[in-house]
Amino acid sequence: MGRVPPLRIRPAGPADAGAIARIYDAAIAGGWSTFATGPHSAEERRGWLAARGDRAPVFVAEGGEAVLGWAALAPFSHRAWYDGVAEYTVYVAEEARGRGVGRAMLRHLVSAAPGLGYWKLVGLIFPENAAGLALARGHGFRVVGTHLAHSRMAGEWRDITVVERHLEVPAG
Repeated sequence: MGRVPPLRIRPAGPADAGAIARIYDAAIAGGWSTFATGPHSAEERRGWLAARGDRAPVFVAEGGEAVLGWAALAPFSHRAWYDGVAEYTVYVAEEARGRGVGRAMLRHLVSAAPGLGYWKLVGLIFPENAAGLALARGHGFRVVGTHLAHSRMAGEWRDITVVERHLEVPAG
């Protein structure tokens, strides 16, 4: 594994859509990170980026000239009483995994969330995704529990582990 060039995290733009699609589709192919199916084109991801509201930002991590990962926040629910809760997402390019990109991306989301009016972040992670769970725990998230047989993937029921971090109330 080589070193990752110094990272720059910035808001994603239309020019990043192809890299976001490539990273997302690689994660989908791995079968351990999302219920989504692909493939995703740059054009489709440009539309996805354009449709996101101000409280649903997408960020990319650049190392040198390459996009090495992307991360996003999205409102957890349309209900007003959950207005301060966001779901987070972090994806890292295969060639950059295990080199701190995910840590930098999640740290950025935790820092950005309060400015967007969020007081809590939640993540939905496959129990088999040891790296995703370790990333969450390493940033102060706690496992809330596991939704059993939450959805089907390739005809099989899959569980989802729920993690959370309150950004205003210390963990007890």
